[in-house]
Amino acid sequence: MFEPLVPGHVGMYVCGPTVSGESHLGHARPYITFDVVYRYLMQLGYKVRYVRNITDAGHFEEEGREAEDKIAKKAQIEKLEPMELVQKYTNLFHWAMNQFNCLPPSIEPTATGHIVEQIGMIEKLIEAGYAYVNNGSVYFDVKKYAESHDYGKLSGRILDDLLETTRVLEGQDEKRDKADFALWKEAPPEHIMRWKSPWGEGFPGWHIECSAMATKYLGAQFDIHGGGMDLLFPHHESEIAQSTICNHTPPVRYWMHNNMITINGRKMGKSYNNVIKLTELFSGDNPQLEKAYSPMTVRFFVLQTHYRSTLDFSNEALQAAEKGLKRLMEAYEWLKQYKDERGEMTDDSSDKAPSSNAELEEKVVRLVSEFDDFINDDFNTAKVLANMFELVPVINSIKDKQIKADALSGETLLLLQTKMKTYVEDILGLQAETAAEEDKLKGVMQVLIELRKEARAKRDWATSDKIRNQLADVGIQLKDEKDGNISWSFA
Repeated sequence: MFEPLVPGHVGMYVCGPTVSGESHLGHARPYITFDVVYRYLMQLGYKVRYVRNITDAGHFEEEGREAEDKIAKKAQIEKLEPMELVQKYTNLFHWAMNQFNCLPPSIEPTATGHIVEQIGMIEKLIEAGYAYVNNGSVYFDVKKYAESHDYGKLSGRILDDLLETTRVLEGQDEKRDKADFALWKEAPPEHIMRWKSPWGEGFPGWHIECSAMATKYLGAQFDIHGGGMDLLFPHHESEIAQSTICNHTPPVRYWMHNNMITINGRKMGKSYNNVIKLTELFSGDNPQLEKAYSPMTVRFFVLQTHYRSTLDFSNEALQAAEKGLKRLMEAYEWLKQYKDERGEMTDDSSDKAPSSNAELEEKVVRLVSEFDDFINDDFNTAKVLANMFELVPVINSIKDKQIKADALSGETLLLLQTKMKTYVEDILGLQAETAAEEDKLKGVMQVLIELRKEARAKRDWATSDKIRNQLADVGIQLKDEKDGNISWSFA
């Protein structure tokens, strides 16, 4: 059972992107996942402070790979100043998040904007005896920390195994032990991004920025820390160690990690030459893609699988998601504007109108009520959507008059409408791709439908058929309903 540190308030920190390049498919999953968490907590009435950082410091990513200043390297390739490069890719990231309909965080701090806080935290670690200086660099003493704390508890790693398996990379002989990690690195002459510190000119390590920013904006201990499973070790394990020593308390009450996206069963990575940038995903401009996929299709695809399960990308899976989303949204859009034939849905007498089909009534109430059960069970959006797809045939049957309007009570119809809106729009964040353009299209379609109605009333079958056939040619299908109205959908 989730219990926030402060009743009515939730502090949530999610590790943001390193803006040394374009966001890719793998970035879509954590930010869509934690957008749903953010939305649901607010829906429950919590006041949420959602902090998601931007890593814009040119640190070396040293653990488990060759040392590389990603931002400086990319800036040289693109012939840009480092902060010019950072701004370019931060803007692209924000654009992509907006396309996914992800709400902006409450605070979006940058690593370079918090150098003072990082230096202050490092000084505390040195003073406490858990960090040491060597040749202008500062390292965290993992072995000393492990004597009194459980280093590896979050990730399930054992320190002795780490000492045996950690690679010795160039320039790391300054460490007392291989498992120690950098808090501050002395800047070599070629390093562009550098700051003055008590230990000389240098730049922060990878892990210290999140500890410093989380502490500043959420306090010594906060409720939720999220990120991808790839950050479990060493990043989050190191965050715990740093923050615990500095703030004398474990920093996080609830850790959440989304699993990875694979592509056709393989891990996504440069070495496999299978990285798909978000701009390529939306445009279809990648040899791995059979077509372009809309941001809402991708969001829906992500939410169809529980966030802790592996999600495998393929064209077949995306196209199935595209069809599923279309089916769901068409039913939802119709339900949203539906008025009970017994009167307005908000009318008290309509709400109390009895059901003529007790079995169907019970089924709909159960499926809708389970939305809350599933989302409360570790944000199981997959099960919420599965229930929605069980409701779609019911909605379509009411629309097509295969189920009488009085089969459900007015109260249940209102519950169905209300809960579908709350979950589809407010919690899952699904929406029409371009609402403004869709409104214009609806207006144009209404004009054409009225013209066709007039033609049919005058028995001008040639004009009536011409309107229907020409719309069909451009992928819009008209349907003459039993009640005399005309509906339309994309073919």
